[in-house]
Amino acid sequence: MLNNKKFIAIIPARGGSKRLPRKNMLPFSGKPLIQWTIEAAQKSRYIDAVVVSSDDDEILSFSESLGVLCQERPSDLASDTASTADTVSYVMGALGSLYDYIVLLQPTSPLRQSIDIDTAIEELFSREADAIVSVTEVEHSPLWSNVLPESHSLDGFIREEVLGKRSQDLATYYRLNGAVYVIDSSVFSAVRNFMPKKSYAYVMSSYNSFDIDTEVDFLCAEAIFNKISTR
Repeated sequence: MLNNKKFIAIIPARGGSKRLPRKNMLPFSGKPLIQWTIEAAQKSRYIDAVVVSSDDDEILSFSESLGVLCQERPSDLASDTASTADTVSYVMGALGSLYDYIVLLQPTSPLRQSIDIDTAIEELFSREADAIVSVTEVEHSPLWSNVLPESHSLDGFIREEVLGKRSQDLATYYRLNGAVYVIDSSVFSAVRNFMPKKSYAYVMSSYNSFDIDTEVDFLCAEAIFNKISTR
């Protein structure tokens, strides 16, 4: 709780994953991947309740053993076409009246810390925002990128005003990293997305911004985590 407002953390965790099967329960540095997100939420100074939403019995049973609330997700909300907003709306339909703010935490961001959650929440109030969304600096400027035609010709691939410039002379770009979303629950109910008009960015380090989608993501994140943890 902060400023007499209550916060609910929602962790959506499907059992199925095409690119990395059973990823939410894969051992990541000694713990199932989802456990890192659950523990970060539990360590937050402001979160009042943590809910795991899943269609998978193993995930639900394991999450319950860690002392969080669990909600079984209907099969239609566990399909490849179901959105995260649909899942959050379903959770809030059962619990929404009890909480003023939603904190969405994807279980695929194991390096996100409780301090990231708390700082995002604090920025929500300091900026008088409706939502805070975590971002991180893009490692390689998108100005060096373009679509590639079928011919693979590079004619005009890089804009003329960019040619010859050093990377450090280009504007800094940021991307959504999927680690933390904080939003006023009434605003979410009205717009059903996590970036309403009064949204602001919370900038996270690249280290804390790993979003695991593939086996390569998983191996890289775990290797870096283990390396830094032993320092």
